[in-house]
Order: sequence, then C-alpha cells, then structure tokens
Amino acid sequence: MKEAIPWHWWIGALALLLVVLPVVIALLNRILAAVERIRDAADEILADGVALNDALEPVPGLLATTDETIKEVQVGAVRYAGSVQKLLDA
Repeated sequence: MKEAIPWHWWIGALALLLVVLPVVIALLNRILAAVERIRDAADEILADGVALNDALEPVPGLLATTDETIKEVQVGAVRYAGSVQKLLDA
C-alpha cells in the first residue's frame, strides 16, 4: 500500500503539468494581451490629451475678444432699444 501513494502522486503531478499548467498559461496570456491593449489605449489618450491641450491654448485670448465684442454690441443694442422705445412712446 505504501508503494501506491508515490505512484498516485506522480500521476497527479503529471496531470497538473499537462492539464492545469497550460490552462493557467493560456489565461495569463489572455490577461497580458488585455493589459497591452489597455496600455496602448492609455498612450493614445495621453497623446490626444496633449494635442487637445495645445489646441486650447488660444482660448483665453479668444474669450477676451468675445467679451469685447459683446460689450460693443451691447452699447449698440441699448442705443437701438432706446430709439425704439422713443418711437413707441410717441
């Protein structure tokens, strides 16, 4: 009976090497492939974010120009509304 225990142990170890280990390796391979895709996507996001940051640099200056334009239009609109009010009151 004592001789049967090591023989069964070797069968179990062989089954582990031939069945379980390849499955674990295949699963790890799938995980590593997903990690590589995530890394590539993160690199693309970083590159696009830097490009977007460069494109947004002139925005404060454009907003200042827009504010000036709004003030100019506001003066004309108030003047026009005042003239219309005078015509309606008459």
